[in-house]
Amino acid sequence: MTKSEKIEIVASLQEDFKKSEAIVVCDYRGLSTKKLEVLRQNARESNVRVQIIKNTLAHLALENAGKSGLELKDTNIYLWGEDQLSVSKVASKFEDDHEQFKIKMAFIEGSVADVAKVKALAKMPSRNELLAMLLQVWNAPLQNFVIGLNALKTKKESE
Repeated sequence: MTKSEKIEIVASLQEDFKKSEAIVVCDYRGLSTKKLEVLRQNARESNVRVQIIKNTLAHLALENAGKSGLELKDTNIYLWGEDQLSVSKVASKFEDDHEQFKIKMAFIEGSVADVAKVKALAKMPSRNELLAMLLQVWNAPLQNFVIGLNALKTKKESE
């Protein structure tokens, strides 16, 4: 890889990292290419980017994006996106399904986060799930009222 190619990669990653709410660093050692393709497919569905990046290039891009503090060692695969819940859910679900895949650390909400925080975020409901819960709560009294009226109607008709 030439120096100009490296500069282009760092600049592109820097822009992506600036826009992202969460960056999760994981160890993928021992995973086959087919399994990594499954990860990429799951990430694509959730609007999450996945890429294997050299640690030096990732370190430069993170520093330039103002997101420093991650200790980058060994083999790493990076997951990032604009929605921290989506990134956490994709990484956590894939880790649960594959033994070799391990979450190392993350950069969430402007600071370095540990695995426990990523797991906690993965368990939280998404915006759409929260809206569905809220609609169920709002709908329940009306639904119960209609059921009551219907029961009263059938009782009156039977008399």
